[in-house]
Amino acid sequence: MMLADFLYSKVQMSQGDVSFLMRLWDALQRRFLTEQFGDDFNLDSDESSAPFTGHLDLLSTIDSIPHGDIPWQGFTVQYDGELPENPPAWMTAKYEVWFRDPLEVMEAQLGNPEFANHIDYAAKKVKGAEDGKRQYVDLMSGDWAWERSTQLGKDKELHGAMFVPVVLGSDKTTVSVATGQTEYYPIYASAGNVQNHLRRAHKGAVTLIGFLAIPKTGKDEEDSLEFRRFRRQLYHSSIARILMLLKPWMTKARVTKCGDGHWRRVVYEIGPYIADYPEQCLLACVVQGWCARCIAEAKNLDGSPDTVIGRSHIHTEKVRKACGGNLKEMWDAYGIIGDVIPFTTYFPRANIHELMSPDILHQLVKGTFKDHLVTWVVEYLEGQENGKALVAEMDRRIAAAPHFPGLRRFNEGRGFKQWTGNDSKALMKVFLPAITGLVPPSMVRAVAAFLDFCYLVRRSQIDEDVLTKLDSAVERYHAEREIFIEEGIRDNFNLPRQHSLVHYRPLIQMFGAPNGLCSSITESKHIAAVKDAYRRSSRNQPLGEMLLINQRMDRLRTARDILQPHIPLELRDPRDNCRTLQTTRAPLPATENLDFNDDDNSEDIVHAVGTITSQGDVRLPSGPARGYPIGVQALGAHLGVDLRAYIRRFLYDQKFPNADRMGMDVDLADCPTIDPNLHVKIFHSAVALYHAPSEVSGIGGMKREIIRATPSWQRGPARHDCVYVEQDADGEGFEGLGVAQVQFFLSFKYGSGKDAVEYQCAFVRWFERYDDSPCDQTGLWRVHPDMRGGRRVCSIIHIDTILRSAHLIPVFGDPSVSGRVPVGFHHSMSLRVLQTFLCQ
Repeated sequence: MMLADFLYSKVQMSQGDVSFLMRLWDALQRRFLTEQFGDDFNLDSDESSAPFTGHLDLLSTIDSIPHGDIPWQGFTVQYDGELPENPPAWMTAKYEVWFRDPLEVMEAQLGNPEFANHIDYAAKKVKGAEDGKRQYVDLMSGDWAWERSTQLGKDKELHGAMFVPVVLGSDKTTVSVATGQTEYYPIYASAGNVQNHLRRAHKGAVTLIGFLAIPKTGKDEEDSLEFRRFRRQLYHSSIARILMLLKPWMTKARVTKCGDGHWRRVVYEIGPYIADYPEQCLLACVVQGWCARCIAEAKNLDGSPDTVIGRSHIHTEKVRKACGGNLKEMWDAYGIIGDVIPFTTYFPRANIHELMSPDILHQLVKGTFKDHLVTWVVEYLEGQENGKALVAEMDRRIAAAPHFPGLRRFNEGRGFKQWTGNDSKALMKVFLPAITGLVPPSMVRAVAAFLDFCYLVRRSQIDEDVLTKLDSAVERYHAEREIFIEEGIRDNFNLPRQHSLVHYRPLIQMFGAPNGLCSSITESKHIAAVKDAYRRSSRNQPLGEMLLINQRMDRLRTARDILQPHIPLELRDPRDNCRTLQTTRAPLPATENLDFNDDDNSEDIVHAVGTITSQGDVRLPSGPARGYPIGVQALGAHLGVDLRAYIRRFLYDQKFPNADRMGMDVDLADCPTIDPNLHVKIFHSAVALYHAPSEVSGIGGMKREIIRATPSWQRGPARHDCVYVEQDADGEGFEGLGVAQVQFFLSFKYGSGKDAVEYQCAFVRWFERYDDSPCDQTGLWRVHPDMRGGRRVCSIIHIDTILRSAHLIPVFGDPSVSGRVPVGFHHSMSLRVLQTFLCQ
């Protein structure tokens, strides 16, 4: 089964290659047996010694797996209105919708043993251990789940039942532009009890449950009222039909086996719906340009007091009655599409306007930041004297940002066409320093306030203090963005994506941290469920093949989950890591595969790490770099530093950790002595494992990145990453940290015999704070090189004091004075020749 999973799921080998591999396997096995046992060994010529006879045998084996099989069903939909004399083709066409039973999907997720410890079996209120303040984490920690559970508990038939909200998500996706805009409309479902980290972790907690139909017609018909009405109603009717299999269990409890082995009475309900803004308008039957959640006027979105009044089915019916059923008046005056029935009207306690989740990816990252703020800043620069030169200067600044683990590089600035969500997130990290000095301070502060908001809402745990900071960030952003109107870039800010910022606080209180209900989750599912499946098909009416591919992938995933505990450690895929680190800063177990190759040519990839939970850890690779002298005296001469003296001062700090003066400040004669032939190993990198509250991370909230300190990376210039160093345990935030640039990592043993202690260290060059407070425009701390007597301050530190990588981005200033980046400037020089940096 492991081989079948490897061939079909992991490497996705073609059918022809699978058959060839099996023939090759059989031939080599026969030759080996003949050489070992001679001609006396007989193997039937019709009997294969390979695991499979060919690709058909492989597929048959996968199809025989008795687990994870939720069959596909289908139904057709057709226009049922009155037909004109010569009806267009779309009126007579039949549209196929394929789906899987959502009840079976939910029960499979609830019953998955791998999810047992990552499911909330009841609504919860989480409070901080130290301050007792309310924390919003997963969906079941929000007020909505608590209130719904309380409401259901008043029903004697449902009292004590497990409340399971069904999280839904849909998004039309294009798989082939070149061959005629081949599109599919997948819809996904996830049990709301699954905790956010698991929903984001590609562990099967989000399941493809259907493909909606996409009606099409000619250009002459696509804007007709009849076609648009049919397209919208087809969408809602199809979703309602798929979910009808769950409806009986929304008013009656169903006994269900859960992953922890217990049987529980379960009652279902339509939960939050993950969608981007156009999809939200389609779901809410609201005209684009209006808010799909509240009744604020489209011409005054953020200035209207109606932002606190939510839309609902009741409100729609009252408007319909007040307008006398006049659809045009409902459209123009209230932004309501009155001739379509939302699917939630068919289900108890469901209100689609309330259930639409916040969408970090499309509302904030791609919408407000990429499509709005970046565009507006470029328009402002282009409108200035020498505008093109200013835009080119901004792009060179973006390109001059030093390397950082996992961060996309913009070698030519932001001037390229194919943008992804990760590209936009990477630009967010380098854009603010790049525009400082090029645009008015208010414009910089507007971008800074918005970025503050973005990084706060991306946290996995949001408490009451963070909610207060969110209010402050929105208030600052709304005040500072007026500069775009003053400069003639905008006439108003009636933009639904920007308007969504005012709804984030109540939505967090309702549904928990937004990163567990973001459209990035469903978009990532598109890759395996739709795009990869399409690529593997014959592409001739491929939907049937795509359904079968998804079904086989589900079988293999379920079998892998069941067999995982029985697979030897050496045969497990490190990506399927399910172990947990219990202690803080304790040595990682030998079974934890956090090792890596110290390869200066490897890709710079940041990984989310399994279910490991700890405060953090930094490790050196298993093998040292080659080509260095062994003895400390010769090694120091090779590196051009008095390494022996630095090690002695480091040992002083280790021996006297509470001394009034540090080792770099005492007389060398007072430091421990070492053998001039002390064996010192050099390393070009280290791996850091740390908690990342605002970043994509593993099930335990942990992230793994490689810190580089190499004389040549990827056969190019040297790369020496910067790090945050823990200095003051009582300091808050940046005030307790130091910033340093790693020149190289080293290890050595000090002492004799059994008393010898191995020290794993880093040789660093220090930065010091530029000021006692952050920059008043960007809100970021600034640092500059720490100099003494005209020389950089250097020292050796223990790697246990390293917290994580630090991204230092140059401060350029006014280009008309001295802040211009030379044409052809290489980013590898930034940390060497520039003097002031912003810390991220």
